[in-house]
Amino acid sequence: MIGMVEDHERGLWFDLLDPIKGKPTGMRVKLAGPDSATQARARVLLVDELAEFADLDGRVSGEARETARLRNLARCVIAWDVAEGGAALPFTFANVLRLLRAGVWAQSQIDALAADRRLWAKGSAE
Repeated sequence: MIGMVEDHERGLWFDLLDPIKGKPTGMRVKLAGPDSATQARARVLLVDELAEFADLDGRVSGEARETARLRNLARCVIAWDVAEGGAALPFTFANVLRLLRAGVWAQSQIDALAADRRLWAKGSAE
């Protein structure tokens, strides 16, 4: 089991696919697996952020929940190969959030891949 956690922490590379044609877009992300320390920390931060966003009655707005959800998802991305205008886009938390906000299709793919333990059981997504 410890080896599995280490494998999840190393992450796997995934091609982001065109949402209509299903072909690679040229963007690749490396995701930490669902049983990684990276995702465990992301979940803790998600709970902390939701608590910070809560009003005096403990309610969290939909907008704040969405912000926290996207930030949680962005923390699962541990590297990437993304270009904009022909130049490599630096891997930063802000840029990952920008990608996630730009396309629900990217969010959906990253969310599904980051949660799928079967991909790590196989040892490779490629």
